[in-house]
Amino acid sequence: MKASLRFLAWLFWTIVTSLVSLLLLVFLARAFYFFYPRVTFNTVILWVGRNIGFPEAYYLSGVPIMLLFALYFYRRSVRRHEQKYLKLLIEEVHRVEEGSAAKIPVENVGQLGQLATDINRMVERLRTSMEEERRAEQTKNELITNVSHDLRTPLTSITGYLGLIDQDRYRDEVELRHYVNMAYEESLRLKQLLQDLFEYTRLQNKEMKLHKSRINLAEMLYQITAHFGWQLQENKMECRLFMNQQPLFVIADGDKLRRVYENLITNAIRYGSDGRLLDIRGRLEGNEVVTEVINYGDPIPESDLPHLFDRFYRVEKSRAAHTGGSGIGLAIAKHIVDLHGGVISAESDDDRTVFTVRLPLDVMDRRQN
Repeated sequence: MKASLRFLAWLFWTIVTSLVSLLLLVFLARAFYFFYPRVTFNTVILWVGRNIGFPEAYYLSGVPIMLLFALYFYRRSVRRHEQKYLKLLIEEVHRVEEGSAAKIPVENVGQLGQLATDINRMVERLRTSMEEERRAEQTKNELITNVSHDLRTPLTSITGYLGLIDQDRYRDEVELRHYVNMAYEESLRLKQLLQDLFEYTRLQNKEMKLHKSRINLAEMLYQITAHFGWQLQENKMECRLFMNQQPLFVIADGDKLRRVYENLITNAIRYGSDGRLLDIRGRLEGNEVVTEVINYGDPIPESDLPHLFDRFYRVEKSRAAHTGGSGIGLAIAKHIVDLHGGVISAESDDDRTVFTVRLPLDVMDRRQN
């Protein structure tokens, strides 16, 4: 709209000034004839017709005048528009300095338009940087608060039991051993929490490096579940593995990937013991190796599913009978799977809760099959 108005203004002033110039030429011609009466209009016309030609004379007199005025008013319009736009840029920059979130309008005004684009890009990056800094500060505060809360619980228990022992407030050796055992279990929980915090910090700071090799995921899962035999027996659970007949080869860091499945299995035992069964399935889907860790305990509320892989998030409202865990295990699992170029997800209903891990299949394995 503004460009159309500028074009109309330029056309208007070009036509008006051209007409005024032509009238001025007529006035000068009349003045010339007044002072030089011997030179008549007819003699001039005859000379023009004989030496130049009438159409060429019109072009030689009218067209240059039109072009000159057109060029003049075009340059004048551009210069005024640039000055006006520059003033607008200065005002918008001052507004940005005062904290305005609005972008500077970009117009096609030569280098000023490019300058406005660059300013908008710079402001957007600055705003993103400030937002990230604000989130980082908020994350740090949340980390301090949550860590303080999670550390206080086992420390309180440990100091409580050791205080009872120190004050000889136990009836017999059986009760003494009970207090020692409880303090020991809380110390193990505290150790695990500190390990989780350390590993999560390394992941957040991108300090964790992967040492990848070719791994048969099915064999790894058989080995991991064998190590959980005692915990499964203690919780009166049975683990069933359903693996694809073909080897499930992936290129991955075995130690890090083991941590993912250990977290998932620990989580399934902690919250799914009521279901008595723990199923682990593995299969091929296209160019992916898909594994599922399934328990049949209490369902996870639908509102909690999107937040399961957030740090320190625990679904304790619906599972108040279960405590423990740092709330970082699933966040660590997600980071490790992301580093391997995979995807981890969860779904839950009244019948079962499924954690699914999708990892890229080893390309060589696909070619061989």
